[in-house]
Amino acid sequence: MVSLGGCAAAENVVGGVVSEAQDQVGEAVDSAVEDAKAEASKAISEALGGAEITTDGKLPEGFPREQVPIVGEVQGGGAGPDSSGWVVRTTITYAAPFESAAEDLQGSGYVASAVDSDADSGFGHFDGKKYSVLLTVETTDGVVTGTYVVTKK
Repeated sequence: MVSLGGCAAAENVVGGVVSEAQDQVGEAVDSAVEDAKAEASKAISEALGGAEITTDGKLPEGFPREQVPIVGEVQGGGAGPDSSGWVVRTTITYAAPFESAAEDLQGSGYVASAVDSDADSGFGHFDGKKYSVLLTVETTDGVVTGTYVVTKK
């Protein structure tokens, strides 16, 4: 008769390896999201030259709405000096928020690069003919926020 006592030990080892791998993937995604937030903050600061971001629910003055599609309900934004750049924050209710926003940009002729996303967040750089867009999407307490940093080329 063969003893199956070693099966439980093997299952524990395999389960531990799988759990550790999942933790490492989760940490890598979290790190990528934090890097994207830091990059977005830097881009906002550079694009707006220190301008404040509003929460008035309106697009900032001079925002190129016809050339840069925005997904979600606008929460506010800001503009740099002489329309050198803009930031817009939206609340997104789409099932796939980052993918929806990225598809709209790409459908308007923007080329994606440095894109990464998961179910709750995403970031990417999108180049168009006249503008560059840094898009970040994050979920906090069930609310999905999109941040668009738009600069002239």
